[in-house]
Amino acid sequence: MAEFIQNPRVRIAPSPTGFLHIGTARTALFNYLIAKKYNGTFILRIEDTDLRRSATKYEKSIIEGLKWLGLEWDEGVKVGGEYGPYRQSEKIAIYSKYINQLYDEGKIYPCFCSKKELDAQRLKQIKKKNIPAYSGKCRNLSKAEVEKKMKAGKKFIFRFKTPSVTERPTVEFEDLIKGKISVKTDLIGDFSISKNFNMPLYNLAVVIDDYKMKINYVIRGEDHISNTPKQILLYEALGFAIPKFGHLPLILAPDKSKMSKRFGATSIDEFRKMGYLPEALVNFMALLGWHSKTDREIFTLKELIEEFSIEQIQQSGAIFNIEKLNWLNGYYIRQKSIDDLFNLLYPNFLPSKIKLDNDYIKKVIALERERIKKLEDFKKITDYFFRDNIRYSKKLICWKDQKVKEAKEILEDLLNTIEEADKSLWSKEWLRNVLMKKSEEIGDRGQVYWPFRVALTGKDKSPDPLDIAETLGRDKVISRLKNAIKKLATKR
Repeated sequence: MAEFIQNPRVRIAPSPTGFLHIGTARTALFNYLIAKKYNGTFILRIEDTDLRRSATKYEKSIIEGLKWLGLEWDEGVKVGGEYGPYRQSEKIAIYSKYINQLYDEGKIYPCFCSKKELDAQRLKQIKKKNIPAYSGKCRNLSKAEVEKKMKAGKKFIFRFKTPSVTERPTVEFEDLIKGKISVKTDLIGDFSISKNFNMPLYNLAVVIDDYKMKINYVIRGEDHISNTPKQILLYEALGFAIPKFGHLPLILAPDKSKMSKRFGATSIDEFRKMGYLPEALVNFMALLGWHSKTDREIFTLKELIEEFSIEQIQQSGAIFNIEKLNWLNGYYIRQKSIDDLFNLLYPNFLPSKIKLDNDYIKKVIALERERIKKLEDFKKITDYFFRDNIRYSKKLICWKDQKVKEAKEILEDLLNTIEEADKSLWSKEWLRNVLMKKSEEIGDRGQVYWPFRVALTGKDKSPDPLDIAETLGRDKVISRLKNAIKKLATKR
């Protein structure tokens, strides 16, 4: 898009009131791609004016999460820059200056309505099937009345004097993604902009911040569309240049409702703890609302920068498909070397309280890598490699309609052959010949391989049982065959 060629300054401005949400991370990614694609600047700003809900642990989550994803910012917290401070809590004096300016110019006024009064006004408008907007009750209070109430310590908030419909029928803007958007001013009403002279609310603070930081493109979720007309009015009232806006489609749950914990993880921290890789999440998030001009689905971050264009962002909501994420994560896991996977798994995703040499663990990783969708799967999928007390039913040991007695006799024969053979003969190829010979005798490969697989793993799905036997070693194979035979001999 032509506009982006001219050094865009874009930002991600999360509030530290919760862990880094995947929706926020996706917005950060799109801003990052725009900055890198068009030789611009990507900025991280922390919007922490909500002191009651803001917490250091959440800011840490945001910073560490973005770094983990590889979305390094050019300016902002921990990095600095010439347009700081980059935390709202450090800019109260700046906000206060502009609040006083708007008040002196008569563009805002104090509203003394109580919550009870505001709720009553809202209810009245809803009953009339009108969109709730402030009634304007305090807009025309005299200067004397205002001073009297203020001196009496009456609580108030500042409201912006939105132009009337006759003065200005609509507020319009050309959205980079949605196209032309027009909102009637009587649907906006006199909106709140500050709790007092020193505590700006979101719409005012974000306008001042974006102006002071020279943000010229505001790319954010479409849940902010209702804020944009209000912010445009504030830009105009303050005499600021208005940036271009683009609103990304929301990430939706499988039932097309708003993404929530009801459908699983929502924060980057949670995905990270489950063993999703950063490159998989970046690839997945890019496809949530954007698509390449080709059918390609696998992209590195560098390739995304080359391919990305804002024209390819869809307008409709993006469905969060966990199966797609798992598929992508499995793909990236398979691209890792065994040593790299070992380092990723160690220590959080390996069985605890078990002392095994690293070479053994790496052999297990090599066997199971194809089946791992996320790192936390490793413990569950490979548990039989790390403990001998495997639990499974007699029924599982038997192949299809195979009788218990038949399965028992086959395992006993295999056990005797292994125990009686010289230990030096033990190898994967030798064992293959043993199992193939037995299969030919019976005339059904499944009746040999299936009981053997279950005896070693206790599972109906696994890698090749010959590979498993080679990894476990002769002694463990003998031990597990004996346990299976014992189980088959029991009445239960």
